[in-house]
Amino acid sequence: MTQNNQPEPLNKLVHDARAPLNRISMNAELIKLVLENDMPKEKALEALNKIISNCQQCSESLQKIVDSQ
Repeated sequence: MTQNNQPEPLNKLVHDARAPLNRISMNAELIKLVLENDMPKEKALEALNKIISNCQQCSESLQKIVDSQ
């Protein structure tokens, strides 16, 4: 809900959920490159932490969609 207690438009809520999914995909691709090119494992660990964070953000966004119904 917005500050004036009106539900957010569904397309904005879906956009907010889709954004972390795009970041998850991007970081998964980075991990794939790290593994394929024998790059430092720290890069992969950073990307994994970003994936975990974005999964949590996506879950929160999806909960907002449920709550807005």
